[in-house]
Amino acid sequence: MAADRAKWIAWVCACLVGTIPTAARAQDSTAQQAPTVTLNEAVDLALRVQPAVVQARGAVTNAESGKREALGAWLPTISSNGSWGLSSNSRYNSATGTFVSATRQDSYSAGVSASLTLFDGFQRLANSRSASATLASADANLTNQQFQVVLQVKQAFFNALAAGELVRVSETQIQQAEEQLKVAKEKLAAGSATRSDTLQSMVALGNAQLARLTAQTQLATAEANLARLIGYEGPVQAVGDSSLFVMAPLDTAALRDEVLRTAPSVVSAEANAKAAAAGVAASRAAYFPQIQASFSNSWSGPVGIGIDTVTQQQQYLTFRRQWQTRLSVSWPLFNGFNREGALSRAVVNRESAEAQATDARRLASAQLTQDLAAVQSTRTQIGIAVASEAAAEEALRVVQEGYR
Repeated sequence: MAADRAKWIAWVCACLVGTIPTAARAQDSTAQQAPTVTLNEAVDLALRVQPAVVQARGAVTNAESGKREALGAWLPTISSNGSWGLSSNSRYNSATGTFVSATRQDSYSAGVSASLTLFDGFQRLANSRSASATLASADANLTNQQFQVVLQVKQAFFNALAAGELVRVSETQIQQAEEQLKVAKEKLAAGSATRSDTLQSMVALGNAQLARLTAQTQLATAEANLARLIGYEGPVQAVGDSSLFVMAPLDTAALRDEVLRTAPSVVSAEANAKAAAAGVAASRAAYFPQIQASFSNSWSGPVGIGIDTVTQQQQYLTFRRQWQTRLSVSWPLFNGFNREGALSRAVVNRESAEAQATDARRLASAQLTQDLAAVQSTRTQIGIAVASEAAAEEALRVVQEGYR
């Protein structure tokens, strides 16, 4: 009974050992066909295709257009018009009691007009400041989105590299398990070991192959995530170099000053606060009078030649010119507290934006503290991993020498 059970376990282990490499080789062939990409290439591709960056870039374009509109408010508004008409010119002459017939009459009209706001309660000045602040906020948001995308790409890239290293580690474990199985079989043939040792070695080999499958699955997932970020349809293979793992010393004081001065979240929040302050100034413009100047010049009248049937005289029809200059002043004295309501909302928005800007600085400082602690922890883990790798290689060398 025990012999049958041992044979059944040996058969299961043999099937396990035989089927796992087939799936592993299938994944290996797929990985070999995947295109390779470096970290810099991955970052460049992601910055071109990520929707968040494209949307932020479009917001910058809209902000630039808004700034041009604010500049155009200082310039005069110019418009022109023109028309043409054709009509019959026959008429009844009551003095002579006869009909006067004439050729067709062409009528033309053309005009040009211009208007310029001379004073609007400093509203255009406030709008210009608001447009500049909005553009600065859009630029900062674009930089922030680019940084976020770069962070995601780097995380996915290093995850793919780490998964590749795990695959290679699992292959080393398989190699070690195969050597153990070989030694166990030789000891069993020599009579210095039992069948249980052979079965345990086969189980260890199967577990090592399962571990490789798990590592390969993680590698495929990491490469697929990286491919999605950089706009590839299929998986890609991350290729690293030694320069990626150089750990340069950090000047924490200078880094903190730079973060508080140039962090995109801080710059964007401060720009929003400036835009909100400009909105308060624009709301106060409703309390001032509006002064506007305009000028128009037009030409109109029929053009043609008419012949009177009685006098047989020719009638020449010419243009008539008209021009007008206007200076207007409007000053709303009371509009149902609409100005007061708009000013109150603008003040509330300014206070909220200023509070958010102050909080953004505190958040950036706190996030930097967390990131510096994470960097220190990661460096320690890297040192431990390097030491563990050296210890594992030495242990493998000792085991191999012992097997020999």
